[in-house]
Amino acid sequence: MLQTINRPDSPVSIIGAGIAGAWQALLFAQAGHAVTLHERGDEAMTDATSHWAGGMLAPYCEAEIAEPIISRLGLRSLDLWRRELPDTPFNGSLVVAHPRERNDFERFARMTEDHRRLDAAGLGALEPSLEGRFRDALFFPAEGHVEPRRVLPKLHERIRAAGGTIKFCSDVTPSELDGIVIDCRGISARDEHPQLRGVKGEMILIETDEVQLARPVRLIHPRWPLYVIPREHGLFMLGATSIETEDTGVSVRSALELLGAAYTVHPAFGEARILEFGSGLRPAFPDNLPRIGIRGGRISVNGLYRHGFLIAPALAELTLAYVERGQIDNEVMQCA
Repeated sequence: MLQTINRPDSPVSIIGAGIAGAWQALLFAQAGHAVTLHERGDEAMTDATSHWAGGMLAPYCEAEIAEPIISRLGLRSLDLWRRELPDTPFNGSLVVAHPRERNDFERFARMTEDHRRLDAAGLGALEPSLEGRFRDALFFPAEGHVEPRRVLPKLHERIRAAGGTIKFCSDVTPSELDGIVIDCRGISARDEHPQLRGVKGEMILIETDEVQLARPVRLIHPRWPLYVIPREHGLFMLGATSIETEDTGVSVRSALELLGAAYTVHPAFGEARILEFGSGLRPAFPDNLPRIGIRGGRISVNGLYRHGFLIAPALAELTLAYVERGQIDNEVMQCA
């Protein structure tokens, strides 16, 4: 048990300014702790896994393949996103499929909840760019999305406004720091967690003014559900891959499948301009579930897998509840 429980003024060091570390720093700083957030990269965060993330806040859609704990944490996180960043878009999510994937579409509908089925006319009314493209869709109205490269700087600003300090280009390890240390280094924490592995997620950024979408669209796909996520100024992110490899390139096969699937969502994507290919390594434990590990004054938050933006706020809230009140969440926490 931490000696500093019930001392809200206790200093806290957090390693890693990606989505997991940023939320930890924000909630601890708001609670009155003297927070220092260390990040080995520079302020651009281009080497962080978060830089390549989709940013979907979709606990209901994720229930199709994820464990119930992800839905629980995700639903709580939606409330925290709304509270801390009220301008977060909560326009819902759409799931569509072509006729040959009809069985998989119906399975997705059975495995998820809090959606309503739209016919072709309803889909066209909600997203005019998709009018006539699909005979129906599933609409998840409570879900949202963020643009990682824009929202991380906003979180960093809020940390500073709450009194926290951020040190970029600060490459430290938990053993070098005193007091309460929260390790959010992701895959770099294998010196402490050798069972971690990296799962590659690939993305392509394209630009077109011929398609307008107000919300993420998931296309049921034979290998993975492609998602098309709207960004500002006519940009769209294409992604979905989860590949068991730690190479950080984008394969020709993945690029072809992502671009081809996007073309079937709307032919105008075939004329879009490709701006960027990239990939990030998502940290995952063997069971693909997140863990908050506790060893005295050392706490690790890791294994967020493909759900970082979805569950990071709730994990930060759990960590804070432990430090301040000794509260344990048995589904997530492991004490040594």
